[in-house]
Amino acid sequence: MINALTIDVEDNHRIVARNLLGQQGPPSEAVVANTNRLLEHLRNRGVRATFFVLGEVGATFPELVRTIVNDGHELGVHGFYHMEVFRLTPEQFRREIGDAKSLLEDLSGAAIQGHRAPTFSITPQTHWALDILAEVGFKYDSSIFPFQKSERYGWAGFPLGIHRMTLGNGRSIVEAPLPVVSFLRKRLPACGGGYLRHFPYWYTRWAMRRIQRERPAIAYLHPYDIDTGPTPDWLRTALAAAGNPAAFYLAYQRRNRHTVESKFVRLLGNFRFAPLIEVIERVLGATSGMGP
Repeated sequence: MINALTIDVEDNHRIVARNLLGQQGPPSEAVVANTNRLLEHLRNRGVRATFFVLGEVGATFPELVRTIVNDGHELGVHGFYHMEVFRLTPEQFRREIGDAKSLLEDLSGAAIQGHRAPTFSITPQTHWALDILAEVGFKYDSSIFPFQKSERYGWAGFPLGIHRMTLGNGRSIVEAPLPVVSFLRKRLPACGGGYLRHFPYWYTRWAMRRIQRERPAIAYLHPYDIDTGPTPDWLRTALAAAGNPAAFYLAYQRRNRHTVESKFVRLLGNFRFAPLIEVIERVLGATSGMGP
């Protein structure tokens, strides 16, 4: 089984400052350094992946986007400013994804087919976003976590496998759901992000093996997941002034980051990976019209 490897390219420092402190500004250099570390591991092992990139990262660091593309990876859209769909009106969402798509296509010189919403925020309440994605020209989405909804994401009962969805406006889009593993009649999220940070490696390996008995798994992580450097002085000072909840959030985000890079390397050795677009084509076949 060939699984999909996906990287959501965002700067956690800037997102924390914006969401918790209301501070605006460009992404920091941390996103470049950490993405380059991931790219180096992929080069060393001859693995290609899909990088869902924020528009603000591409606008600030265009050379990073070109490096990703020159290394043979697929480029996708992760929004522009990492705004969850439930925070946006349909028109704001259209602008978020449309501006990011245009920018990244200009930088890469190639059409972008895939989208992933920040914090997987396409849910039953925001399903209207799928129609807008199709209208803007995306061929596939990978934003839905098919398990019981938490505070920010989740779509209980959603199909587990990659499939084409017929939309209300006569269009269609392919959905590639995030991975869950069934255990004791419950769906448990796995294979990336916070679940890779907080849980031991054996859980991710067990989940990957169990999932790929039936379908490809879609592993994912963020560049900041491997960032073990100190919190920048400007952010630490601002968080301290904001009080305990903000500081606690950052501490939770940093928990177990020191374990993630070695887990990532082990994943690359234990499983076969390809860009998500290629996995979709394998599942749906050549008639899917999903060619790069």
